[in-house]
Amino acid sequence: MVKSINKEILKSAFKNLVTAKAMTEIYEENFKTVSKYVHATSRGHEVIQTAVGMQLLPQDYMFPYYRDDAMLLAIGMKPYDLMLQVLAKKDDPFSGGRTYYSHPSLRDVDKPKIPHQSSATGMQAIPATGVALGFHYREGDNLFDGKQNQKELSEEHGKATNSYDSSVHLKDSRQRGNAPVVVCSLGDASVTEGEVAEAFQMAALKQLPILYLVQDNGWDISANAAETRAQNAFEYAAGFHGLEAVTIDGTNFEESYNTIKDVISKIRTERRPFLVHAKVPLLNHHTSGVRMEFYRDDLEEARSRDPYPKLKKLLLENNFSETELSEMEAQVKTEVQNSLEKALQAEDPKPEDLFTHDFALTEITEEVGERSPKGAEKVVMVDCALFAIEELMAKHKECLLYGQDVGGRLGGVFREAATLAQKFGDNRVFNTPIQEAFIVGSTVGMSAVGLKPIVEVQFADYIWPGLNQLFTEVSRSCFLSNGKWPVSMILRVPIGAYGSGGPYHSSSVESVVTNIRGLKIAYPSNGADLKGLLKAAYYDPNPVVIFEHKGLYWSKVKGTKGATSVMPSEDYILPFGKAWVLQEIWKQEEEETLSIITYGMGVHWAMNASEELGMQDKIEVVDLRTLHPLDYETVFKSVKKCGKCLVVTEEPSENGFSRGLQGRIQEECFQQLDAPVMLIGSENMPAIPLNSVLEETMIPSTEKVKQKILEVLNY
Repeated sequence: MVKSINKEILKSAFKNLVTAKAMTEIYEENFKTVSKYVHATSRGHEVIQTAVGMQLLPQDYMFPYYRDDAMLLAIGMKPYDLMLQVLAKKDDPFSGGRTYYSHPSLRDVDKPKIPHQSSATGMQAIPATGVALGFHYREGDNLFDGKQNQKELSEEHGKATNSYDSSVHLKDSRQRGNAPVVVCSLGDASVTEGEVAEAFQMAALKQLPILYLVQDNGWDISANAAETRAQNAFEYAAGFHGLEAVTIDGTNFEESYNTIKDVISKIRTERRPFLVHAKVPLLNHHTSGVRMEFYRDDLEEARSRDPYPKLKKLLLENNFSETELSEMEAQVKTEVQNSLEKALQAEDPKPEDLFTHDFALTEITEEVGERSPKGAEKVVMVDCALFAIEELMAKHKECLLYGQDVGGRLGGVFREAATLAQKFGDNRVFNTPIQEAFIVGSTVGMSAVGLKPIVEVQFADYIWPGLNQLFTEVSRSCFLSNGKWPVSMILRVPIGAYGSGGPYHSSSVESVVTNIRGLKIAYPSNGADLKGLLKAAYYDPNPVVIFEHKGLYWSKVKGTKGATSVMPSEDYILPFGKAWVLQEIWKQEEEETLSIITYGMGVHWAMNASEELGMQDKIEVVDLRTLHPLDYETVFKSVKKCGKCLVVTEEPSENGFSRGLQGRIQEECFQQLDAPVMLIGSENMPAIPLNSVLEETMIPSTEKVKQKILEVLNY
């Protein structure tokens, strides 16, 4: 039985549809002007988008996709707002002219929240599900009393990095049907992405409060559903037990509105996932750059399902007159025309606007706390990390840890999370499926609801499935949202060759990750640094990757006892971008001296080599500690003082981070150099072999570094 919808809702829906329709039409009329920047519109999808947008509340989170301008209008955005983005203007409310049309980022108090949206061909499903996972965590075990706005990220370290009203998650709020929901909007073609499957799997597994809205127009770009999909999204969802799915005619407003109302009501109270599959026609081009007349053979059939005449007919049947509707359309067209004219006159970004919001500001700029408390015993590096996280979790209930095998049974394959689940519970320290993309990308959503996730990729070799999320979603969020949505997270990555780990447990990947702008990256060589950097990372509002060398965790590799350290005090914090001159020498005019620039395991090769050569008074060793930001000032000062430089890395020597650093040193210190800056790294082969002889041949060692030192000094 169809539930009746009151006249005010029908009137609002019609106005929203004709506004979106008028915007599509005016973009076409002004094609040469408006199509300077690529865009897509909702033409044909307006009804289902309107039905969803009208029913969302300010506490909800939504992840639209690039065709959802009607949905954005339905939550209260104005045509002028959207036109500022289609023209990439400075006052574009979403990104300040940095990203495409209908790629919103919104944090208005009176509207649903929209974290940064990438180009959204399925990638948004994981961050959206991360928000729902954050809701799930906040509503479990009464961890949050909800009596105050959340400023849980440490008042003593400056401003809270996030503000979140946790009262919406109280049991009373859920019982009243007021609890927040997440809406993730997807095109039907994007559902074939593997990352969408990862999101569905976690939503079903954890029973998360999320609606996946799949708008099915039957097309990818030029490929149609028959060519590319074995089943539609409704049928596909049946494979995820616990994900309830419905399929509807997305051009029928009554069916769409009532279905969405029922589904959202259930999600608000029952806290479980749904998928709504809405069949719609695509009545405009895929984008402004891919014209439908080039390839579409179904346009007549698609136009027969146009939602506009259907909704107009519904209003006429509900006692609206033709005159009323015509007047409404005329008013809308005037507003849309005026909005475009105004937007065309709006200011463009200035060149200097480029250099803002690559990172959110952090107040962690100085080393504080006691690094080496008196009377404390030395501990291994892995224990420094373990105690850092334990201290953070004890102090901050918004801190949680997840990844593969970090839960209570094992506590990490290197015991780097041992006992944490027992101490803080399985809801705060938990295992994930083998889903690196979800592990990484879900932090976007977790951070957006005021949580601080610490996640782990089990081995650096397995980071590759997570790189798409790290690059597309995590690293760019602050910049492309114009500073509204920095992602506050820590990604721990055990790295490096250690004891015949072989080709899939030994890789060094820092050069790939350092080429992703928008990340802060640490690679410590000892336990005290690791603890201090973990604390700094926690209180930093930006995404941080920490490489932790497996061979240094337990100092079982010969020559790595220097990785052990006295356990720093709980308040010890080591800021990023501060290199350490671990072995310092005086400037010597009459002697050949050398500056070694290195990090991670390279620090130990360098220190051992200088000791075995008896050259501690001629070799300065600089431990970078962090790869971004990089302390160029300390590096250049050391190199200029010594006159010769050797860069030591475990990565293959060609085409990497260290080769780039070598060139930068050569450029900046050229006048003070007495020899070319040299570099030693692993051999340039595809993988580190399993056999120990081949492994030793592949990677640097103390002996190899000694030989390279002599080569540089004798140059």
